[in-house]
Amino acid sequence: MRTLYHWPLCGSGRYVRLLLAEKKLEFEAVVEPYWKKREEFCEINPTAKVPALVELNQAVFTDGQVICEYLEEAYPGPHSYLGDTPAARAQTRSLCALFASDFYQEVMHKVVFEKTLKRHFGLGYLDSQVMREGLKKLTDYLEYFSWLIGRRHWLAGEDYSLADMAGAAHLSCLDYLGHVPWDTYPDVKEWYARIKSRPSMRPLLEDRIPGIAPAYYYTDPDF
Repeated sequence: MRTLYHWPLCGSGRYVRLLLAEKKLEFEAVVEPYWKKREEFCEINPTAKVPALVELNQAVFTDGQVICEYLEEAYPGPHSYLGDTPAARAQTRSLCALFASDFYQEVMHKVVFEKTLKRHFGLGYLDSQVMREGLKKLTDYLEYFSWLIGRRHWLAGEDYSLADMAGAAHLSCLDYLGHVPWDTYPDVKEWYARIKSRPSMRPLLEDRIPGIAPAYYYTDPDF
């Protein structure tokens, strides 16, 4: 069976898990404390980063977007989650890149990393100023997502795509911590509720981080 090494509140790992579930591809999800740089894991992925996918033939793929595009090509379905036209694929890739780069650096690293992982890397304790900066940037992005959803059915267009999976994967990490002001952005809340109700999201909603309980509404699709 293929194996996915991931960390539960890693947006990229959740992104890959969503696509694997949407494609109904069986896999074993292994929680990897990647900051420990275990010898066994470093033999699989010398960079010791997650996510890392070990395929059925033992080929190893790393980086969330690389893994997802590989899965799209290797296991095509009736619907392309990248898009059916060059323009659609470009729009999807643009939004996926936003989540992997700017959104990660400006929001995820300053909120999720700061609150859950910083101490594991020996970098001290939570810096409330950094957290505030990340949460302020989150509202800027939510404004943008609201603008997109107000003009189309899904983030990248009229069809559910990798962009929606990437977005929901990252926002679900922040939602676990109770840091998404959903009621201020009703369009984004309705979009997320549609994804939250999909069977592919159920395993993510069952994730738990030792010592950090999820927000009370985290598992509720009718939040």
